[in-house]
Amino acid sequence: MTKVTWLALAPAVAIVAPLTAQEVLTNQTVLALAGAGVGDQIIVAKIRSSATSFDVSTGQLIELKKRGVSDAVIAAMIEVAGKPVDVAAAGTSDSPDPNAPHAPGVYLLDESVAPARMVRIDPAASNQMKTGGMLGYALTGGIAKIKMNIVLPGASARSRTTLARPKFYFYLGQTNTVPGMPGMYWMGLPGLSPSSPNEFSFVHFEAKKDHREASVGRIGIGGVATGVQDNQRLTLTYADVRPGVFSVTPSGDLAPGEYAFVYSIAGGMNGMSRIFDFSVGPSAAAAR
Repeated sequence: MTKVTWLALAPAVAIVAPLTAQEVLTNQTVLALAGAGVGDQIIVAKIRSSATSFDVSTGQLIELKKRGVSDAVIAAMIEVAGKPVDVAAAGTSDSPDPNAPHAPGVYLLDESVAPARMVRIDPAASNQMKTGGMLGYALTGGIAKIKMNIVLPGASARSRTTLARPKFYFYLGQTNTVPGMPGMYWMGLPGLSPSSPNEFSFVHFEAKKDHREASVGRIGIGGVATGVQDNQRLTLTYADVRPGVFSVTPSGDLAPGEYAFVYSIAGGMNGMSRIFDFSVGPSAAAAR
């Protein structure tokens, strides 16, 4: 590289160095590169050789264009945003650093081991829907309600924490598992990708001998009510880490028991759902 070329690239090197340490490019870092006068060819090369987390929604594309990002750079951002995450190439999914590349999903931060690690919660499948109270409904002319419960197999979830207020990370729309189809991981259909933890229900499940249940609907004289019932819906708090990545914690301490984050469409948990279940261990209150 000649002296002239090196001097021309000096502003780019000053900005790219911290990006390399973080290993993740976002809309803001592209704006920083473009604002520093880095050429399109260099920015596109950096995009294609780095882990990225771009928001390429229509509003963000308009904002990028208004702030001087070229068509070539925006096109490169859209191209990499449509590619699946290669965890082996980009980094391991159990990294406790929320800025490290992770495949889409819900993760529990396991702080019971040293060093801490992210545990990806596999979505559980409901194997049946139970109804109860049909006799009472018939005898009272609909005054007593028929209850509808969703059922998860097994008395306990595979993922477990001993903390009363564990921390989770949601990796949502920033990555795809099928090129050009951002919702394929979440519902198996393109375009059905959640954009924030606010689209999830935080649910307490009642543990039975060989399964877990949560109430998702009632039928009474006044009609049908579907969705998670208020007495089993819990509240959570969340904060942005970077576009598409959120840190999530329960709003209060959790008693030992069975819980799940539920992402649903088409009528609540009796419709299409992804259920990310976890258990809080018996020593949770003391461990916090």
